[in-house]
Amino acid sequence: MGRAILLLGVAVICALSLVTSRHQARQTTAAIERERQTAIVLNDQYERMLLEQSTASTGKRIDKLARDKLNMRLPTLDQIRVIEYRASPKPQ
Repeated sequence: MGRAILLLGVAVICALSLVTSRHQARQTTAAIERERQTAIVLNDQYERMLLEQSTASTGKRIDKLARDKLNMRLPTLDQIRVIEYRASPKPQ
């Protein structure tokens, strides 16, 4: 009788241990999936930010090249001329 109670106790302990380990495995799997989703969102944000950065830097890069390599500058007010366009009448 004592042996049977001992074996029953060992079986109960093993069953509880199995249930606990499976529960922890499910929690770990759920946590991994949440982290994967977070990684996907962060990667998408990173890609968008890289695109925004390249778009923003393109104008600055062109401006720098125009100034440095082509020696271009913005005109001063006295260098700006406004020309009005008047269409000539079409011959009939």
